[in-house]
Parts: sequence; structure tokens; C-alpha cells
Amino acid sequence: MPDPIPTTAPAAAKPRSNFNNWISAIGGVIAAGGLFSFFFLAWMDLVKGDKNPYLGIFTYIVAPGFLIAGLVMVFFGAWAQRRWEIKHAAMPDKWRLDFSNRQQRQRLVAFGAGAALFIGLSAFGSFQTFHYAESTQFCGQVCHTAMNPEFVTYQRGAHARVACVECHVGSGAEHFIKAKINGTHQLIATILDNYNRPIDTPVKNLRPAQDTCEKCHWPEKFAGNIQVDYEHFLSDKKNTSYTARMLLHVNKSSPGSPLGGIHWHVNTTERVEYYAIDEKRQDIPWMRVTNVKTGVAKVFRVDSFKGEPPADRIRVMDCIDCHNRPSHVFPTANDAVEKSLAAGVLSTKLPNIKRVAVQAMTQKEITSEAGAAQKIADFMRAKYTDPALGAEVPGAIAEVQKIFAVSIFPDRKADWRVYPNNIGHKDWPGCFRCHDDKHKTATNEKVRSSDCNSCHVIIAQGKGAELETLSAKGLKFKHPDGEPDAELSCSDCHNGGIQK
Repeated sequence: MPDPIPTTAPAAAKPRSNFNNWISAIGGVIAAGGLFSFFFLAWMDLVKGDKNPYLGIFTYIVAPGFLIAGLVMVFFGAWAQRRWEIKHAAMPDKWRLDFSNRQQRQRLVAFGAGAALFIGLSAFGSFQTFHYAESTQFCGQVCHTAMNPEFVTYQRGAHARVACVECHVGSGAEHFIKAKINGTHQLIATILDNYNRPIDTPVKNLRPAQDTCEKCHWPEKFAGNIQVDYEHFLSDKKNTSYTARMLLHVNKSSPGSPLGGIHWHVNTTERVEYYAIDEKRQDIPWMRVTNVKTGVAKVFRVDSFKGEPPADRIRVMDCIDCHNRPSHVFPTANDAVEKSLAAGVLSTKLPNIKRVAVQAMTQKEITSEAGAAQKIADFMRAKYTDPALGAEVPGAIAEVQKIFAVSIFPDRKADWRVYPNNIGHKDWPGCFRCHDDKHKTATNEKVRSSDCNSCHVIIAQGKGAELETLSAKGLKFKHPDGEPDAELSCSDCHNGGIQK
């Protein structure tokens, strides 16, 4: 008996989605990995990363970048698939995923294993990214190649074992968000190569020292006097040594009483404020000292400054106003050479070696780091042509080249000439920005005396046997080149090695 004639037509095959193709599948895996990395990094960022602004670059820029790239591939695959169907309807579709095809099923199994491996690697990579973004190598060598001078000086500084983010970010949600915004700005400036050379200082958005420095240091901790030896060499033919041994009065008061000495400037009973005309805070014509308990204030100003400073430009003094180069110290050419002379690395047998070394490093012809070593070598060889000195010259050249490489950076226009160090007062105004006998109140009261024994006592000075006899009362400073003009401050003549 013949089969009955069907009364209805068979249902048409359901059209396959245009997203059913290998391109969209690969894009989907990339998007899934990007999405997974975003959530994983965001979780670590919120839970553990409150001191890491650079993790935000990976979390909110890199990971979403992979997510977007994957989604673009997904939709591009669908678009390409549709165009293929229109133009090549009669040809076999090799891009479509076909689970009924045994060969394609094998490929899909391999693809699924690869996708699982990719997502697993995304988790591992995200975890490693979190830790790498916290490292000083990332800050100094990857994200901030523009700050190579800062990274080099950081490695040679007193805080070389303190992570960059500990000082530049610290803890707390507010500064964490600000640091992320600033980090993104720095990333864009680095990519566009439009950052300033040298990097501007002081850092405007740096947190107060109370929130960072005083996590490890605090002025209330009584330190008393600290002995420091300053080993100098004169710029004469014999490279004459001249040492000053001092007691720095970090704290002059007794424990439990208000701070005195150098750390008086950040004591809790009086607030010191100042106004600087220039961006580098070197020219201070106005300052105010307020007793916290009574509210009584004394205003000191130089005669040339009239009126009142803008309220938003008045700064409360803290540690950074004196310790303004705590991690990135750019030593002067004189200081760097003297350190090598004191260590015996640079031979004092070479006549005028201090002067020659400084002149070699500060030649006007050196405008780039490329070729600087050769210019230094040529300059020094021209100065020492005596065959009797031949054994000393190669080592001296190598040492001066080494000093130059870690202290002067012509490509970034960075060295001591653009980065003042406010500790002391020899090569920069430093303490004498205020303690110059020119700041007075309306009743003609001056800022505390700026004589040599206010902040330190010279217990010995000179060379050889002169340093063996100590003076408990302190000595009057004896300038090795004779008494200078009383109207001059140290930095009027000393400038680190550049002839004025």
C-alpha cells in the first residue's frame, strides 16, 4: 500500500546565525579573556591595590582594550559571514561552524581546549600584572622611561628599598583615585612624547609628608645631635683636602618638651607658613609663624614685598620643604667628584683633578648622552699629556665617565642645576631662603639668627692633625680661601661646579 500523501509541507530548516563562524568564535574567546581579566584585576584593585595607581592602567585601559577588540572580531565575523553567503552562495562555507562534520568537531575540541587555556593564562597573567605594576622596575623602566634620571638617582638614594608608590601615592581612596587619573595623564604624555624635559618639580599633587614620610620618620622622635663629616677638596693643583666635622642640632630640646633645633619647623605647637614667588619655592619673601594654642601670629617679610600673598599660594611648611630631594638626589658636579676623591677611586696624584673632572663633565659641547663619554675622555687627555701621569689617567677618565652617567642627563636636561636641594645652604639658598636676616616683622623683629651655630656646631675643621682636636663649645667657621664678604651667602659663590 503506497505511503499516504502528506498534507503539510516539511518545516523549512532554521537559518543559521551569522555569528556561527570561526572569526566570531575567536573574538568571543578574546572578549571573554578580557572580561575575565577586567573583573579579576578590578577585584584585586579594590581589595589589595589601594597603593597602586598603575594597576588602573591595566584594569581600565588594557583589559577593556582586549574586550573591545574581541567584540569587534565577533561582529566583524558576522558581517564577513553574511557577505560570504551573499557572494558565494553556491560554494561550500568553510568558515561556518558545523557540529555534524566529524573533522570540524575535532577542530572544535582543540579550539575549546585552547580557549580554556587562554582564559587560564589570563588569570595567571592578571595576577602577575598586579605584582609587576607595583614594582619599581615598572615605574622606572617601563611606564616611566621618560623618568630615567629619577630612576637612576632613586637606585643610589637613601630610599632605594622603598617602593615608588609608598611615597608618590600612599594609602587612602581619595589619593588612590587622584593617582590613577594622574597615571593615565602620564601614560598619554609618554605615548605622545610631549612631557616636559626636565620633569617639573616640585610635584604639585604629592601627598603631605605626614601621610607618607612620617609612616617611618616622625619629628617627635628625639634624635638630639647628629655628627656629620663634610669632606671637601679645594680646586687647587694639590687637590687639598678640607674637612668640616659638625654636630647637627636635629633636636635641641629634651624628650617630652616642644621641639627645638632643626625640627622646630614642624613642631606641633607652632605652625610655619610661607609664600614663594617662584614655582621651585626658592624665593620666599613672606612667612608667618602662628602659635597653635594662642592663635598669635607673627608675619615676617622682606622690605621689597608689599601687600599680602594670595591665600591659595600660602603653604604650610612640612618635611618636604627642606628634604625636597629625599629619594632623587642629583649631586652637584663638585660633590660627586669629591666623593670619589674621598673614596680614593679618583687619584689625587693628578694635578687639579677636581677642577679638570668638573670641567670635563660640564662642557658646553656635551648636549646629548650620546658621545658624552668620548668628549670627557678627549678633554681629560688634553689636560694630562705628561707621560709620568700616564698610569693614572685611564682610571680617572673611567671614573669621571661613570660619575657623569649617574648624575648628569643631557637628553632629559636633568641635573643639579635644575633640581635644587634645600638641605643645607652651600650650593642653593636652602635654609637662607628665610634665615637671611632680611625677613622682619612690622616691629623690626627678625627671623631667628642665621649664624653658624644656630643649627649646627663645628667641632673640628681643616685637615690632618687639625681634625684630631675637638671643640665642645664649637668653632667659628674658617673659610679655606679666606673670609668672604659678609653680605654674601654661600650659594652666591658656590654653585656646584659652574663658573658664574
